[in-house]
This record gives sequence, C-alpha cells and structure tokens, in this order.
Amino acid sequence: MGRADDGRAAFWAGPLPQAVAAAGASTAGLTGERAAALLREHGPNRVDAGARRGWRLLLSQFTSPIILILIAATLLSMAVGDLIDGTIILAIVAASGGLGFWQEHAAGRAVDALQARVRVDTEVIRDGREVSVPVEEVVVGDLVVLRAGDVVPADCRIVQAERLQVDQAVLTGESFPVPKSDDPSPPDAELTARGNALWMGTHVASGTARAVVMRTGRDSTFGAVSRRVASRPASTGFQRGLTRFGLLLVRIMVVLLVGIFVANLLLHRPVIDSLLFSLALAVGLTPQMLPAIVAVSLSAGARAMAAHRVIVKRLEVIEDFGAMTVLLTDKTGTLTAGTVTLTGCISVDGEPDAEVARLARLNAGLQRGFPNPVDTAIMRGQPPADPGTRIAEAPYDFTRQRLSLLVRDGDEPILVTKGALRAVLDVCATARTAAGTVPLDEVRERVLRRFAALSDQGDRVLGLAVRAMPGATAVAVADEREMTLVGLLAFQDPPRADAAAAIRRLADMGVTVRLVTGDNRHAARHVAASVDLAGEPLVGADLAACPDDQLPERIADVTVFAEVDPLQKERILTALRQRGDVVGFLGDGINDAPALHAADVGISVDTAVDVAKQAAAIVLLDKNLDVIADGIRLGRRTFTNTLKYIRVNTSASFGNVVSMSIAALLLPFLPLLPRQVLLLNFLSDIPYTTLSTDYADPEQIQHPRTVDVRTIRRFMLVYGSISIAVDLLVLGALRWWWHVSTDVFRAAWFVQFTATEIIALLVLRSNRSFLRSRPSAALAGTGLLLITVTVALPFSPLSAPLGLAALPPVVLAALAAVTLVNVATNETAKHVVPPDPTAARRVPRP
Repeated sequence: MGRADDGRAAFWAGPLPQAVAAAGASTAGLTGERAAALLREHGPNRVDAGARRGWRLLLSQFTSPIILILIAATLLSMAVGDLIDGTIILAIVAASGGLGFWQEHAAGRAVDALQARVRVDTEVIRDGREVSVPVEEVVVGDLVVLRAGDVVPADCRIVQAERLQVDQAVLTGESFPVPKSDDPSPPDAELTARGNALWMGTHVASGTARAVVMRTGRDSTFGAVSRRVASRPASTGFQRGLTRFGLLLVRIMVVLLVGIFVANLLLHRPVIDSLLFSLALAVGLTPQMLPAIVAVSLSAGARAMAAHRVIVKRLEVIEDFGAMTVLLTDKTGTLTAGTVTLTGCISVDGEPDAEVARLARLNAGLQRGFPNPVDTAIMRGQPPADPGTRIAEAPYDFTRQRLSLLVRDGDEPILVTKGALRAVLDVCATARTAAGTVPLDEVRERVLRRFAALSDQGDRVLGLAVRAMPGATAVAVADEREMTLVGLLAFQDPPRADAAAAIRRLADMGVTVRLVTGDNRHAARHVAASVDLAGEPLVGADLAACPDDQLPERIADVTVFAEVDPLQKERILTALRQRGDVVGFLGDGINDAPALHAADVGISVDTAVDVAKQAAAIVLLDKNLDVIADGIRLGRRTFTNTLKYIRVNTSASFGNVVSMSIAALLLPFLPLLPRQVLLLNFLSDIPYTTLSTDYADPEQIQHPRTVDVRTIRRFMLVYGSISIAVDLLVLGALRWWWHVSTDVFRAAWFVQFTATEIIALLVLRSNRSFLRSRPSAALAGTGLLLITVTVALPFSPLSAPLGLAALPPVVLAALAAVTLVNVATNETAKHVVPPDPTAARRVPRP
C-alpha cells in the first residue's frame, strides 16, 4: 500500500480536531437529519457498485462478441437494401436479450430481498445517543462505536480506544491482530504503521473504540483494493466448470463457423447471406441464456433455501454447497445444545467454593469486550456487578486466551483473571488451598488430573487466578504474572439429541462432518463420542509439527481436531481442499473469520459476531445440522436443473448446427434463413426459463456433484448424433421424396427443430423414463405451448415475413411420426448412455 493513499489527504496525520474538521465531521457524531442528507447525497456505503441493474444489465445481454458481429453484419445487410430481413433479425436479437434481462433482473431483486434479512449493523452516535444502523447507511462524519467482533464499517480515525486490537489481515495479510490507539501517525506512514486509523473490512479482535468515519464505500482503502482485484475470475468450483464448458463450445464454434462460411463462399452464395447464416448458427450454438438460466435457478434455489431458514448471501456458492464433501464445524450449538450452564465453582482442593464464584462474577460481570456464552452462564440468575468497582480491563484475545479485570475489592485493587486453564497456569506462581497459599508446582499435577476428569465427562473447564495490585489505576497484559490460582470453573453444554441422526443423514448424502474446536482434547473426545464421531482427536501441537506437504495425508481420516488456533483451522481446511474435497466451514466466532473466507462454502448463523456473518457466504437462521442438510439438498437440486439446460441445449444446438451445415452443402439453397435460425434459438430457449421449477430425481441429489465437461461432451455427441440422424431423415424425405418447395422445406425443418429440442428437454432431463419422472407443470406447460406456437407459425400472418409456408397435412403427419420415433430412440439410448451419468444409479433405502 502506498505511503499517501494515492495522493489523498492523510487523515491519520496531525492533531485529531484539525483532521476531523477537514473531513467536515465532528467527534460528537451527527444528527439523524444530517446523516440522512449525506446518505442521499453520496449514496450507500458499499465497495462495489452493486449487482448489475437497469440499463447496465440490459446492455450486458448484447455484449457477446458473436452478438455484436451479428448486429454489425445485419446493419450492413440493411444498408445494401435488405431492410425487412435485417429488421426481423434485430427484433429477434432484441427479444432474446430482453428475455434474459427480465429473468436476471427479477432474480436479482428476489435475492436482494432475502439478503436484507441477514444484514450487518454497526453502532453509531446519532442525536447524542448510540443507535444501530446498517453498514450501508454509515456516512462520513459518523461516530462509530466498536467492540470485539465488530466489523469496521469504513475508514476511520480513532477518537478513543481501550486495549484495542484490530485484525487487518484482509488488507495487509498480517497473521495477528495489531494494537491501535489515538496517537497521531506521520503523513508518510505505511498502512501497517498508521496506528490511529481503522480500515473498512477489518474487524476488532479485542478492546473497544470510538472513531470518526473519514471515508466510505469506494473511496475507502478497501474499495481501492477491491477495484484492483475486481477483474479476477471467480473461483467457485461451479464457475470453474462452466469456464471449461465455455472453452469447449468456443473451440467447436470457431471450427464450424469458419468451415460453414468458407463452404458457402465456395458454392458462390452471397457473402452477406453466407456471413449472416454462419453467425446465426454460431449464436444458436452459444448458450446465450446460460447467465439468465443460472441466475434464475440460483435465485429460485435461494428462495427455497430461505424457506428452510438458510439465507444465501453469495448466489454462486449454492452449487458448491450442493457439491460439499466435508463439513468442518465447532461443537457449540451444532453438536451441543448451545446453552452453556455453569455447573461448578471449584477450589484448588476440588471442593465447591463460594469465593471462586464471587471472583468469577466480578470478572464476567464487569468485562466490556463482547458478550459470550461463558460470561452469560456465570451471571445467570445473579445480580449485576457493581460498575463502580471496575477500574480497568485487559480484554480477552485468542493468543493469550485470558481476560483480566482490575477491580476494587475491599480496600485495594486486585486483578482477576480467567481463561483457558493452561493459559492461566502459565501466569501463576502460587495456588490458594485450604492449607494456605502454596507454590503452584505442589498442586499442578493434581489440578491437571481434575481438569482431565472434568473434561472427560464433557465439562469445559477454565482457570481463575488473582493478584493484588495496590494503588493500581490501569492494567496491561504484562501485569498478568506472579498470580495465584484460586480455582476452576466448570461448564456444561450437553450434546444435541438430534446431532447424531443429522450426522448420519449428512453421511448418507456423501458429506463427512468433522469437529474442529479450540477446546481441550478431553472435552472434544467426549462430545464427539456422544454424537457418534469416532476417533482420537488430533491436537493443535501435532498439527503445528506436521509439514504442509504431509498434512493432507495426515488428516485424511481424522474426524476430531482439538486445541487448534484460528490459523490451524485454515491449515486444516486448505489441506482438505488439496485432497480434492469441497469444504464447508461452520463458524460464528471472531476467530473463525479466516477459515470462513478460505472455505469453499463459509457458513455462519444470524446470531454470530458481525465479522463471521460478513465473511460467510451462507447464513443459517437456525444453528442446526439438519438445516445444513436441507440446504445441501436444495443446492443439489439447483445444480441438477442448471445442468439440464447445459446438457440438453448444447446437444440440441450441436445437432442443429451440424445438420444445417451438412444441408447447406447438399441443397442449392440455405436450409434456414438467418432470421429463422435466430427465431428457432429464441423460441426453444423459453421453456428453459422454467427449469428452476422442475423436480430432481432422488438419485440426482443423493451425492455431491460437480460440472464434468467430459460427460457433457459425451452427452452432446451421443444425443446430438441422434438429432442429426433424424434431421437428415427428414431432409431426405422433404427434398427427394415429396420434392417440396424451398419455403415449405424451411417451415418443416423449423417446426421439427423447435419441437425436437423442446421434447428432448422433457425426455432427457432424467435418467428415468419420461413416465416415471414427469416434469414440473410450468416446464411441461411452456414446452407444449411453444410447440403449439411453432406449428401454428407457418399458418399465421407472420409466415411470409419469416419466409415460411403452410405445411401440407401429410408433412405435418410425417413430422409428428418422426417426433415419436425421436422420443422412442432417446428413451432407448438412455439405457445405454444415461443422460446424467454422474447421478447415483440406485437410491439407498432409508
């Protein structure tokens, strides 16, 4: 990052009042009226311009190079006199683009409404009081209030900070949180050295702060970084599969386009007509509706998932959600009930101790870092702590794993520290026993045995220590030393009654659940065993000792990971992905953000801290493995329906293009006019827009699946070849048996091509027979309607402008017979080459 942020004012430099005044802000915050005016003037606080909407989305429907060349060639054709033909072609292109626009626009609006349900809010001072507003409504001049777990909503300058540490990894790549304060920084300081500045997209790891917003949205440093990386390709597995599929089509299209154009020139046909015909075939081979079909399918999937209390924030992960093979999860709330209860306040001697309970309440009731289940459990049913006894705090962080409160207890201040037992023991020198205070070494083994025993029965165990600090008015992490261990705190979070069944359900769906927790190995083993997750835990120390290149093999069969830190969670995830797994990660804490970012599917809950909810691609309204299983099933249904379009449209288009290419060589005229080819492509696309309503067979959603270009290519060659054979049979009958006119030939082929593709969609959407796997009412209805419209067109007033002629009854009857033969042939071929070979052949019995 540059020294002066690309020449913009260095708001982190100089005295605070001058810097704030230069931004037109105030350290007292804004009024609600002023904030609303600024929001109207400058727009929402977003990094991106938002999803394409309005005219941008409409124009995007016509930016394909093939479409642009086609439009240019059509305008050239109109310029040399062919106005009617050119007008019809442009009208069909416009209608096709309009259909895609309407589909994507409607899908986008539906998804926006869903995502509003899991928005991230931030606390600001408005009209002199603290209120919660959506991050998008934060404006320059707002005074934001930040606590542990909060996402920094904009670029800010700190007004006041207390033990503030901020995770800046999203911008700087720093592995650990960095301390922040209100001390000015030099104007030429590097980003990492600007200790009084907070950056949009980072999050508070510990401590509290108040800060004035100086830059929002695209003006922020995060916005500048985002613009530089905006052109990077999407990295979801589904999108990578679509990219490989697109490259396959490009290669086929280039060969056919050049070959057809050259062949027509050699046959001495007009250059413009030859070019338009070749381009129309290229458009027919290109799955123009794919973006719209994908958008509609994903938005419909998102709506269906929302009904099952699963909110999708990034649509592109729905397919990866369905393709997930491993789910990494913490235990709280998913494998356990999520209701933490304090079950024991125990002295070092192992006896219930009221003094330990009192000191624990001082620590838990006076901390201001962030709400957490442990402190809630300690204070449940107890009167609130007297805030007048609080002096200072050293907030919890995930490196020390301790929280310390300096409190006034009687005549002198004392430091009360609680945290992970080993972390507390590390700062203790003595222990308080019934016999008096003794060196810690005399009781350490006894304490550790009691800790193991409690953990083995499922308790989470924390240590509690104190230290007298006469006259102290502040506290630092360095003060956590020479402390006295006073006791243990035991907490219970019983296993969920439905967790084992949900894990088995996921296993039947091909998804392995693995427990990843920072808790000790004893508690992790107990919880895992209670929900039928077998195996000895692999602990963080063993992970740290294992080289990266050996880690994938080392963790292949491990189902329980314990005593792991945030970076080790990310290592586990990365190693599983290297093995070829599609990995989901479920987390709701501050320390889960790196893994949520790195996962194929980051999953959080609506009660999570802001940074976890923001990092996740999917947010659960219920923290429940069954909800995830429902979401996976719906994700697979969405994937299946999208794949139906890719397979059937590609094979039909391939068959049509090859048939017309051969016909162009055998006939003394173009088999179809360019406008007829484009209309055929437009009409046959309409039923695909209802694919999102279609059913999926149980075997199609039984196992994880991805886009397999080889199976798509095989489908295209096999079923495209059946289509070509039928087309050439009709060609021979029309040309050399009935000797029909050119317009009748074109009308017959037009009707046959459209009807064949629609019927192929209805037949080839499943491995099962058509009668055993019926399409949805919407899909069947639009398909039959379009077949009716196609058959009626040669008899309508549009027949002449389109270059079609009324079909004789014998030809109509023959086309109906050929269509039935085509259906029977495809049904027979399904037994040899299944349309969906990656779907399971048999469905396991429940």
